[in-house]
Amino acid sequence: MKMTKRTLLGAAIMACAAAHVPAFAQDALRIGLIATYSGPYADYGRQFDAGVALYLKEHGGKIAGRPVEIIKKDTAGPAPDAAKRIAQELIVRDKVSVLTGLDFSPNAYAVGAIATQAKIPTIVMNAASSAITGSSPYIARLSFTVQQVTDPMARYMLKQNVKEAYTVVADYASGQDAETAFKKAFTAGGGKVVGEVRTPMNNPDFSAYVQRIKDAKPQAVFFFFPSGVMPPAFLKVWKERGMEDAGIKLFATGEATDDSFMEVTGDVALGLVTSHHYSYAHPSAKNQKFVKDFEAQFGTSLRPNYFAVTAYDAMAAIDLALAKTKGDVSGDKVMQALKGLTFESPRGPIEIDAATRDIVQTVYIRKVEKVGGKLVNVEFDKFDRVKDPAKEAQ
Repeated sequence: MKMTKRTLLGAAIMACAAAHVPAFAQDALRIGLIATYSGPYADYGRQFDAGVALYLKEHGGKIAGRPVEIIKKDTAGPAPDAAKRIAQELIVRDKVSVLTGLDFSPNAYAVGAIATQAKIPTIVMNAASSAITGSSPYIARLSFTVQQVTDPMARYMLKQNVKEAYTVVADYASGQDAETAFKKAFTAGGGKVVGEVRTPMNNPDFSAYVQRIKDAKPQAVFFFFPSGVMPPAFLKVWKERGMEDAGIKLFATGEATDDSFMEVTGDVALGLVTSHHYSYAHPSAKNQKFVKDFEAQFGTSLRPNYFAVTAYDAMAAIDLALAKTKGDVSGDKVMQALKGLTFESPRGPIEIDAATRDIVQTVYIRKVEKVGGKLVNVEFDKFDRVKDPAKEAQ
């Protein structure tokens, strides 16, 4: 009987997984990094690379005493089929011991099934849809979830006596998560969502949406878009339509004022209040050193953002986990070592929740200001030890 292509591939993955026996020698630790290196979101991969390189430079190019080989693969954006194929190739052909990167949620979901089949520990550096860690027992997340940073913003707005809000989100998994989390927290606190809009991901014209909001005259608007091209386009239309003069307050998650895109976004971002887990201007000593070392290695044209910080932290988590396993890279042992891991990040104290394998961290409320001639997110309030609201009962 002929074996199907899928059966053969599955057999290859399982054989490769079986070959992932404890490795204690000085052979290189091979890590597969799946990210976006081309197209409008190519900055995501650049930031990942910078964070990884910075950690490895600080640690002599080694993790758990072993030299590290990073094998980078480009998905060119949200492309789940490509991400799945790449993960298979990294495991079967390149013999990686760990998968990481994963900037877009659809890509992370696609890789989850492969990680489970091969029992390969997978560290998410950005993808922020809540259910990702539930899609495979071999996934842990070091970044954030959209719900995790959205819920505090709803609660902050209520504290500012905002009682009515309109929501605008990009129409994909993370945008839907933002809409869900905001509505749940805002209405639970006595607020009312008076309108909802989901915009397409590709080249949306925001003019009609903003005019619709202006006509509705809500007290405030909460919006969520992925970092990159969408937030500046929305903010530009917001200013052109005189929304601030119309008395409509604007709030967002930190993707809207991503440090990496701040200079490109420009003054249209001034005064915007956002909620997020990292700011280039975070005042801790560890972050000040992180930024200084980053600029020394990469110059000042590329400002470190939350992608770079999570990539740096992902390397730290792998390092700490392998110290606990004494170098054993088998998936079950690495995942067990990651559970409950706590350490100090440039963003502040972080923890991998033992029950959910998801990140627990501080969420900051920030305002865009000019400091020393630079646009930065200045933190002025915070919510400590925030878990993903979708998993609070776990």
